[in-house]
Amino acid sequence: MTFKILIVRTSSLGDLVHMLPAISDIAKHVPNAEIDWIAEESFADIPSWHPAVSNVIKVAHRRWRKKWWSRQVRDERRRLKAFLDSRQYDIVLDMQALMKSVWLVRQTHGIRHGLDWKSAREPLASLFYNVKHTVEFWQPAIIRQRTLAAAAFGYEFSGAPDFGLHAISERVQVQPYAIIMPSASRDDKLWAVDNWHKVFDYLQSCGLSIRLLSGSPSETQRAEELISGRANAEVLPRMALKGVAEQLAGATIMVGLDSGLTHLSAGLSRPTIGIYKASTPVRTPLQGSAYTASLGERGNEPSAETVLSAIEQALESIKPEVSLPG
Repeated sequence: MTFKILIVRTSSLGDLVHMLPAISDIAKHVPNAEIDWIAEESFADIPSWHPAVSNVIKVAHRRWRKKWWSRQVRDERRRLKAFLDSRQYDIVLDMQALMKSVWLVRQTHGIRHGLDWKSAREPLASLFYNVKHTVEFWQPAIIRQRTLAAAAFGYEFSGAPDFGLHAISERVQVQPYAIIMPSASRDDKLWAVDNWHKVFDYLQSCGLSIRLLSGSPSETQRAEELISGRANAEVLPRMALKGVAEQLAGATIMVGLDSGLTHLSAGLSRPTIGIYKASTPVRTPLQGSAYTASLGERGNEPSAETVLSAIEQALESIKPEVSLPG
């Protein structure tokens, strides 16, 4: 008999990546688990890549809230409610503990688990769970999620996190290029142009071409300015998340600001260097089976020399996996 589970974790990209090891733990420890996952439509690929996830139920809060009472949005919300009404779960686990996730949880059928008042980011959310769990807040996000899942299903987890992304990694061949993520949602996260140029110079001296990611017209403009006049460097066109994941999986190394894509790179088992300026790696360090370095701290950015040293160590760690030209 299957044990039906619904995971509620809608966003953001990095948070969904951090959830994947908990899904691997559940699949390992809960016999006959059938796992559904509610996720924001723009990030729905992330849960779909995990082999233990049966169905991804898409929501569109980011789009709906702009036209909440329009006919189209009301129809979409009505269809979502009808779908959730048709499903009976053994456990509904809210991994987000926000009022926007509670709005979804309240439409489900099953025993509802979540964080308690002291553990939840928005404490009011805890009032809507049948079973409440204590999880220390100031833990790395991956450990926090694995701990909550273990508490809900009554097991103890151990070992390194398994992101369940092997299918992508195994079908893509690693090539001599570096992926760079120089953009961020806020200007206080940006790293100096001169620092990036030092990184590009070093990577290219190692025989790697440069591929930059961008997510908006302004980010594309910034990326193009960063590589202006530089040979063997390009700004990748905007593409679906699957295409970005394949680019990351095929990279010799990834260097990026603290972003969801940087965390995805680590989860794809590629050597990854994260640059933190306006956030702290205490809560969201890079984790993966390959070399990772989470450099800097809120208000204390890493120097170019610190990043270059980490890149050198990362490239050394993959010899002879990758034979670099030059």
